[in-house]
Amino acid sequence: MRDLLQQTPSLGNALWFFLAAVVLLVILLGFVTYAIYFERKVIGWMQARIGPNRVGPLGLLQTVADVAKLLIKEDTRPKHADKALYALAPILAYAPAFAVLAVLPFTETLQFADLGIGILYYIALSGITVLGVITAGWASNNKYSLIGGLRSAAQMISYEVPLVMSVVGVVLMTGSMNLREIVLAQQDMWNFIPQFLGFAVFLVAAQAELNRTPFDLPEAESELVGGYHVEYSGFRFAMFMLAEYVYMFGMGAMVTILFFGGWLPIHPALSFIPGIVWFAVKLLLYVFLQFWLRATMPRPRVDQLMSFAWKVLLPVALLNILITAVVISYQSGMI
Repeated sequence: MRDLLQQTPSLGNALWFFLAAVVLLVILLGFVTYAIYFERKVIGWMQARIGPNRVGPLGLLQTVADVAKLLIKEDTRPKHADKALYALAPILAYAPAFAVLAVLPFTETLQFADLGIGILYYIALSGITVLGVITAGWASNNKYSLIGGLRSAAQMISYEVPLVMSVVGVVLMTGSMNLREIVLAQQDMWNFIPQFLGFAVFLVAAQAELNRTPFDLPEAESELVGGYHVEYSGFRFAMFMLAEYVYMFGMGAMVTILFFGGWLPIHPALSFIPGIVWFAVKLLLYVFLQFWLRATMPRPRVDQLMSFAWKVLLPVALLNILITAVVISYQSGMI
């Protein structure tokens, strides 16, 4: 893939990239389908329930049936909704979730775009999803949707600040925002160890960015009916859900790349195992953590949620930057 990037652009290269994007989309759809299945099974196991077990062997086709049901549902729209914005909102929510995957290095050679500012690209593009959320709440012409959209936007913007700050320490240690170089810089030691504070902040802020339990207040059914997408049904609703799980994949990949050595093995003696396998195992461990939290953690109040971002996570992220800068300056002889 890297050799292909260095070639002169041509119709053949464009076709290869298109086919690779289609393959990635198919892989993502498979991931989303069975991430939902395993989420329901894991939560059922943790809460002493059975989970899906009827449709297909061991219930493996339950999510497939749920997706088919969504696709054949009638596409309803509120009478007084803004038609153009109502249709645009799911696209604004999903398109960035797929586009950010372009800069993720799954192995040393398997990467769509090796950008020097890979972290900046990911953060900037993922922020566009906030526009989709606000647009959905506004265009539905429903006060519950609007309140849910505004609450979700406030949460996502607030937690994006400590999320960005948490990766500054990694950038300082590596001297680069290139995701591939960040992985290669972890040959001797994963960033999880020297950047434990940054990792902790990133983990919590990512949970809020994904609107996942316990930070799923924008979709708190008891308070806001269903949040910003309460007026969406069928395929449009499925796009919002698809965006959430694709972002889970992307955030898991970022955690793997920034803090756990990407495709690098846990020990040099295990380097015979392909890098893509190591990457997948680390990513799936993060996904399992998501399911674990959903099964065990209660929701906080919205004021507690916002206060935690500004009064706890942001100061800790700034402290991590300060400590990292002091250590690097000391090691380089500047102090």
